Formats: sequence, structure tokens, C-alpha cells
Amino acid sequence: MDGNCGTQRELAALRGAILGWHDENARDLPWRGEGDPYRIWVSEIMLQQTRAETVIPYYLRFLSRYPDVQALAAAPLEQVLKDWEGLGYYSRARNLHRAARMVAERPGATFPADVKGLLALPGIGAYTAGAIASMAYGLPEPAIDGNQVRVLSRLFGIRGSTALPATKKAIREAAQRLLDRERPGDFNQALMGMGALVCLPRKPRCENCPGAIHCRALALDIREHLPELPERVSQRLESRAVALVYHGERVLVRQRPEEGLLGGLWEFPHFLGVRRKAELREALLEMGVTPRSIQKGPTARHVFTHMIWEMRGYVVMAASGESPSGRFVTGPELEALPMATAQRVYREEAMKAL
Repeated sequence: MDGNCGTQRELAALRGAILGWHDENARDLPWRGEGDPYRIWVSEIMLQQTRAETVIPYYLRFLSRYPDVQALAAAPLEQVLKDWEGLGYYSRARNLHRAARMVAERPGATFPADVKGLLALPGIGAYTAGAIASMAYGLPEPAIDGNQVRVLSRLFGIRGSTALPATKKAIREAAQRLLDRERPGDFNQALMGMGALVCLPRKPRCENCPGAIHCRALALDIREHLPELPERVSQRLESRAVALVYHGERVLVRQRPEEGLLGGLWEFPHFLGVRRKAELREALLEMGVTPRSIQKGPTARHVFTHMIWEMRGYVVMAASGESPSGRFVTGPELEALPMATAQRVYREEAMKAL
């Protein structure tokens, strides 16, 4: 088969083989077989850009604290961000909270039962809408994630950069043709599982693949050339000075804007391009903090998707415990605030000092 061929008999045989493999080999995950749209939604949002092994403890704790959409909608955003701490991509948590409030206002606090309604919720794109629609409501909708792109590209021999509209269209058409209409949720999970366990990016385990005899990429020996991914954007390197500003038994923190990178999280003041104590002093004075002393602290490095922070820490003793652009907090208050893992080293240092 390729993107434009494959008889109904071939498709039926491949479909059956994939579902049979799934029934025998599905991973034992806490959301496996779940029919509640709320729980499916939480798991799918958490699984974006994050490995299942990492998600499991967060998912279980999150549902323990927020067992239904009403509980999540009623929670303060800051607490939700705190419970998300360590998962990264915090816009997911903010959108989760916004969407929960929208759903809670619907009659019976029920989720939309169609793709169009699901797509109207913040943070839900075509993949997540398809996952909820197929798994919770049994609708014949594909849910095309990165694993499915890889599996479908190889099975159907679909060439062309996955960033191109024509390639995206070919992959979606392949997904729709192959989808099992009787068990769409299971089938979507089967393709995801194949991508995670068998159809690996490098060194795919074709000997274990239920679709091997139908696979176009295997027949042409181009498995490791598909899918054709766009070139990765080079990561920008940023040098930043991080200031642990103390006054008595408190340390200075500030909150990031709601929109943008790490939106809504708390952080220690840090300054792009600052490399010397004199430059840091000027930066602190500009934000209303008068340093009495500045000493070098620990260094740290954090890798984001498109940039890298190279951080040099500084321990600063302030002349007063007031700041117009932040607030001084105690150790327990600091521990309770949602902060990005990018500054984990500095929070640990501050907790020891407080």
C-alpha cells in the first residue's frame, strides 16, 4: 500500500491485525480503557510532549485532587499550576483550567460530544478532540499524534515533509481509511501503542509488527527515512543572571505574566545578558531593590524546546524587605508557590537558606 492505494481487503486484514495486537499487547496504563471524557481529556493533555512513564504519577495525583471537572473548575489557578509543577509546558495547565470552567458552565457540566464542540475548548486541537470523541463517545474520528504519524507514514509509504499541507492531508486520509468504525477508540490507542512499542523512530522492531506484511516502507527498505520530519529549529542560547535576594528570613520572588513562556508561574528575578555584579546591581536597582551585598551562587542549565538558559546564580542581601515588582516570601510560602523546574536549583538553595 501507499498513500493512494490499498484494497478494502488489505485494509480489513491490516485493521484486524492491529486490533488483535492491541488486545494482546496494550500497555497497562491507568487511563487505558477509560470512557470518562474528563479523565481522557486530562490524560491526553498531560501526554502532550511528555512520556507516559512521567505522566502516570501526575495523572493519579491530579485526579485524586480534582476527581471531576467541577472540582478542577472551582480550584484557584495557582494551585492547579502548583499541582502541574514538573510537567512543563504550563500553558497546558492554564488551558485545562480555562476549559474546565467553560465545561462546568454547561448544562450538567458535560463535555461536548462532538469534535466541533471539543475544538471550541481552550487547549484542545484536532488530535485531542479526536481522542476524546473516539474513546469517550465511540465516534469514528482519527486521533493523529506523533506516533500515529510515524506508523501511518510507514505503513502507507507516505513521503514528503510532515510540515507540508499535502503530506498532512495524505496522513489524515490514510488514518480515516484505516480506522476501525466499530472500535475507533481502541484503534487509535492501538496505533499509538504501535508507535511507542514497535514502530520506533530508530531501529523499528518490524519483526514484532502486526502490519509488517502490509508495510510499504518495509517493502521498500525506507523505514528509517519515514516520516520525513522538518528540520529542527536550532536552540537559542541565553545567558541569564538569577538573583536570590534575601531580607531577613524571606526571599524575593515575582510572578511571570499569564501569557507566554512559563506564564503565571513564580520565579526568582533573572536578567538576560547580565554577567557581572555591577550589571546585576544596576538591574536590581531598576526593579526597586537596593543590594547591600552580592556574592556568586550556583550555576544551572535548563533546556527548553527552542532555547537553552545558561544561568549564573547570585546571593543578594537587600537593604529592605519591600519591592514594587515582586514580594518577599518565607520558606513555607516559597514551597507552596508554583515555580518552573528551570529554577529548581535556586529554589533548593533558597529553601536551605530559609
